[in-house]
Amino acid sequence: MTALTKGANTGVDARRLDVALTWSPRPGVPDIDASALLLDVDGRVRSDADMVFYNQPEHASGAVRHAGKAAGADRLRVDLDRVEDAVDRVLLAASADGGTFGDVPGLTLRLTDDRGAVVAEFAMTASTETAFVGGELYRRGGAWKFRAVGQGYASGLAGLATDHGISVDDEPAAPVVEDRLPVDLRTRLDLRKRQVTVSLEKRGARGVAARVVLALDASGSMSRLYREGVVGRVVERMAAVAAALDDDGTMQAWTFATNPARLPDLAVDDLPEWTRLHVRVGEFRIRKRPARRLEPGQVDMAAVGGSNDEPKVIAQIRSFVRAEPAGVPTLVLFFSDGGVTRNREIERELRAAVDEPVFWQFVGLGRHNRFGVLEKLDTMTGRRVDNVGFFAVDDIDAVPDAELYDRLLAEFPSWITAARAAGVLP
Repeated sequence: MTALTKGANTGVDARRLDVALTWSPRPGVPDIDASALLLDVDGRVRSDADMVFYNQPEHASGAVRHAGKAAGADRLRVDLDRVEDAVDRVLLAASADGGTFGDVPGLTLRLTDDRGAVVAEFAMTASTETAFVGGELYRRGGAWKFRAVGQGYASGLAGLATDHGISVDDEPAAPVVEDRLPVDLRTRLDLRKRQVTVSLEKRGARGVAARVVLALDASGSMSRLYREGVVGRVVERMAAVAAALDDDGTMQAWTFATNPARLPDLAVDDLPEWTRLHVRVGEFRIRKRPARRLEPGQVDMAAVGGSNDEPKVIAQIRSFVRAEPAGVPTLVLFFSDGGVTRNREIERELRAAVDEPVFWQFVGLGRHNRFGVLEKLDTMTGRRVDNVGFFAVDDIDAVPDAELYDRLLAEFPSWITAARAAGVLP
């Protein structure tokens, strides 16, 4: 049995699933009804017929149907072999009548196969929501996976339906989730995720999956870009890449200057708080004075230092990839404003990384134009696979999303093809 926490995922080998939403039936507990939405790659229904709930108990394809309700349980049946090709994921949700999900004790979503073996189980907590998304079944690399979602809406079933493209008679309130992104940020991320998909489709790489790693230069010359919010905006735009490519929408991150430091993983739905805590101007304690008081998880930037030493962080990311294989390629998005001097060591690290399942995309920021060996990596000879890309921009804020993602992902798909041919990737 796979017991999942919020945001976790697991592979699904079974083709037919019993989806049981269960709770502890007690006096005063609201009436709970399970539902499902069949969504396309944009997270939208194709029509109102793609919602299965108490007033529409079976999908026309037979892929999802309501399987019956009892005290403390409501069930759906999902036949993955009957899910149409245009459906990218099946959202497993519920609504509460006569109260909120915070009033529902023991709320659990459990998936079992035809033999009754538990495929996944997710124990959920809620507060003021009257509609709740427990999890989703989604396609990834030709297979199916399940993700524990645990997010809700204070606007009930109408809010859930409207948010995914279903017309309802009443004008719903905006969806409210305990840890949901602000509406404007969520809208930007959704648009950017689509643009990432478009950029990949242009290169014949629709549906490609990857682990995304972010590396941020924190040397002294970067201070202005941090102070003016440029780096924070870069992180937001890169989070959309992780959300589109990584099946759990989480990005590993490093900061570096004299020394590298791994930052806490960035989950997309925690973007504002992550940016506040971890995208900071470097602190350089030249004179003896008390260290800045750190919040949990924050890196002591004084220990990171102020000069450039790219080989150290490259080596540390390589060690991470070797220690934690992902089963999919790794895309490293490496941002620096130049001042590169350790050319020989950088080249040595990247040559050694040719046989590893990693593509290194370097991006130069600002007008310094001192990127050293990074500018020559595309033409570096003697490698059986070109595992590195580089481009520089004077003002990244002025580069439209479509252009940025086109440049960022220009070489990644061709590297995947070459790496597979060379046996670097399976």
